[in-house]
Amino acid sequence: MSLFGKLDAEIEIKASAYKFHEVNSKRLAEVSKLGPNFIQSVDLVEGEWGRGLCHVLSVADGKAVMSKEVIEAIDDKNLSVTFKVIGGILMELYKSFKFIVQATPKGEGSLVRWTLEYEKLNVDDPESNTMLEFTIGITKDIDAHLTHE
Repeated sequence: MSLFGKLDAEIEIKASAYKFHEVNSKRLAEVSKLGPNFIQSVDLVEGEWGRGLCHVLSVADGKAVMSKEVIEAIDDKNLSVTFKVIGGILMELYKSFKFIVQATPKGEGSLVRWTLEYEKLNVDDPESNTMLEFTIGITKDIDAHLTHE
């Protein structure tokens, strides 16, 4: 087993790639309304939306999870955003953890690809399948809201 891990998931959604990207890059304050089953709150702690430090209170595997995250990169051309976790419960298991989300137009909807990149603290710790399932769930919730806007 390795300390370094990478997991991917692709989800087809009905919403446009641009709308989905906009939520992750410019409308983070609304995520708790768009995906309330997974995100309870996103609070800007420092800086400005899209560039600052946020506290994210989420529900993963039935448990409340607090994390501190910063947006490491926004690529409006390729419709991708990289979130870097810098604090919270995930840092008890991981030395580093990133969520990378990219939306690609596909027909009338889009294809959303999540990539999780991480370094575990211990080689025997499990892979981050729970967080991958979390990204799939939040994507479906956001899509449901965006297609009704």
